[in-house]
Amino acid sequence: MNQLKNKVRFLVIRFSSLGDIVLTSPVVRCLKQQVEDAEIFFLTNSKYSSVLKSNPYISKVYEYPGTVGSFISLVADTQFDYIIDLQNNYLSRLIKLRLKVPAFTVDKLNIRKFITVCFKINRLPAIHIVDRYLDTVSLFDVADDNKGLDFFIPGDEKFGKSSLPPACQNGYVAFITGGTYNTKKLPAEKIAAICNSIDYPVVLIGGIDEQGSGDYIVSVTEGNVFNYSGKTTVNESAILVRDSNLVLTNDTGFMHIAAAFKKKILSFWGNTIPQFGMYPYMADPASEIIEVSNLKCRPCSKLGYNKCPKRHFRCMNDIDVSLAADWIKKNF
Repeated sequence: MNQLKNKVRFLVIRFSSLGDIVLTSPVVRCLKQQVEDAEIFFLTNSKYSSVLKSNPYISKVYEYPGTVGSFISLVADTQFDYIIDLQNNYLSRLIKLRLKVPAFTVDKLNIRKFITVCFKINRLPAIHIVDRYLDTVSLFDVADDNKGLDFFIPGDEKFGKSSLPPACQNGYVAFITGGTYNTKKLPAEKIAAICNSIDYPVVLIGGIDEQGSGDYIVSVTEGNVFNYSGKTTVNESAILVRDSNLVLTNDTGFMHIAAAFKKKILSFWGNTIPQFGMYPYMADPASEIIEVSNLKCRPCSKLGYNKCPKRHFRCMNDIDVSLAADWIKKNF
């Protein structure tokens, strides 16, 4: 174990989003376990603080109070030794400037991503974002422990498999239908077609924005689909993922929570591409990716859009649902 002075205080910065914060978990764990007397403090947005507060490797979670000055006042009595900046934006740069302690910052490869999106010339390294996060702390002789991602559910959480309908008690498919942008979401008609092609119970997981599409899917399927979109907390949704037999998902934050639970994952990729380095990390080896390859307009964004810029949405509309059905039948 690395020998450093007592109480080496690391401030890890990652404001958003859900999936990105889950992807920082190996850095937190490896720093805590491999740097002697390390204390880990984490700064994030209040919206995401709940997913960190049960992490046993973190001493304190700070919710960003809205201004840099307010945060500096909040931590005035805490002397950090190092900042690990896994956000790398103007806000994190201002905080580093004000705290005046040595900082280590992730390279987000934004220029290479821009070239990939705009010119379809892929110069991105074949390396996962988790490995780039870990490279940020390599100076501390921190190495990947090959344990994958962490997601900790509070011990007093009472929601569980027993809360589901009787049809789900012997196993079910978790289908994560949400996504920050519509161009990252498999259309409801495709989801319904997959559900109608299998005989297993399916639990739909999403936010309030997916509640309507979930109700539609239930209405056009054959009684094997249960819509929990907009009805569960983040931790309850995580339990639905954890207790499932396998997971189908868009490129979204809960895909990484599924990877943390080492689930079998079938992920659908629309306007984004796995080469951005955000594919499921160390999930079950049976996991697979479905995408429409050799589509000239793809990727059209490193994030996404509310509507397809080309209006045809072929990256999702051309996905062969029979591939998903075959994978489910093989892996359930």
